[in-house]
Parts: sequence; structure tokens; C-alpha cells
Amino acid sequence: MKKRTAETTKVSDERGAPSVRERVLETAATLFYQEGVRAVGVDLVVERSGVAKTSLYRHFATKDDLVVAFLEREDAEYWSDWESAAAQGKDDAEAELQALLRWIAEHIAGPKYRGCPFLNVATEFPAPAHPARAVARRNKVELHRRLGVLARKMGARKPDELADQLVLLIDGAYMNGPLLGKKGPAHSLVAAGLALVLAAQRR
Repeated sequence: MKKRTAETTKVSDERGAPSVRERVLETAATLFYQEGVRAVGVDLVVERSGVAKTSLYRHFATKDDLVVAFLEREDAEYWSDWESAAAQGKDDAEAELQALLRWIAEHIAGPKYRGCPFLNVATEFPAPAHPARAVARRNKVELHRRLGVLARKMGARKPDELADQLVLLIDGAYMNGPLLGKKGPAHSLVAAGLALVLAAQRR
């Protein structure tokens, strides 16, 4: 979940300039995250990216395709950042979880934070069959799976139940963050997560 800014690393073509597809996607990603998907039309993406509408549709046949591409990139970045944070607690599952919760809390406290993109899109598109919602669901299923692996490594008596609780805690922090920021409950994310772990180990 990298900051949505124009300075984000771009894929380049053979001349070193941003490819048309990446320019469109980068512009759309910034607008979707800052303004909301439904509030951003294709015309605005075209205007801000400086590409022709025909060029946009050459790479993304529909707006839904563009939204899916945005979320798929967010998903890839999220797990890349997750791995970097997890590496801080290598070989110690509890330290790894602590590092991950700290990373999430710091992200929420950032000035450009506008919520979890997966939860945001799922809220905007409630239809189960929407393709973007499927990407959002996949991200949350993977979040639960990874937390379940950590729960087992930490010796939780009911690892799936602990994973459930940690997902609720993390997603609650993601949703609360845009409203109350770093002074809100998200600043207690690490302590709350470790308390859940301790309780799970004692049962």
C-alpha cells in the first residue's frame, strides 16, 4: 500500500518514458484512491493523464477493467510491503506480527491515508459478481490465510479463531483511520493485537 502520488515508480517503454498504459493506470490509481472510484470518470483520467481516450480504451476496454487493474496493482504492492515489514521479525512469529501491526498503524497515521483501497472498493461496489470486488475479496482471504499461518507458529490453541480476530482488528483500524487518524484507536493496534495473541495462547 504505497502512497498514491505521481512520484510512484513507473514502468517505462524503450525510450525511458512512462508507457501509455502505466500513465493511465498511475493517474487513475491516484484519483480512485483520493476521490473514490465512482466519483472519477474516464474523461477525468484522460484529462489528467494527457493521453487520448482511444489510447485509454486500447489498454482498458471498460472502466471496470481499469478499476480491476488498479486493485491488482494495489494487491501486489500490499504483499510486497507486507514481506518487507515481516522481515523485521524473521524467525520469530510474535515479533513478525508486531512488526506487521506497527507497519499498518504507521501507514494509517500517514497524511495521505484515505482508507484501505480494497474495503473502499468493496463498499462502492456491493454486487458480489463485480470483478473489482473479487480482487478485494481475494486480498482479504489472503490476509486471513497469512495471519492463520502466524497464529499457528505462535502456538495459538485455536489459530483460525485468532486469525478471525486479527482480521477484524486490522480492518477495523483501516476503516477507523480516515476518521480519527493517528490520534484514534489505530494507535493501539499493536497493543491490541498482542493482547489477542496472549489470550489465544492461554486458552
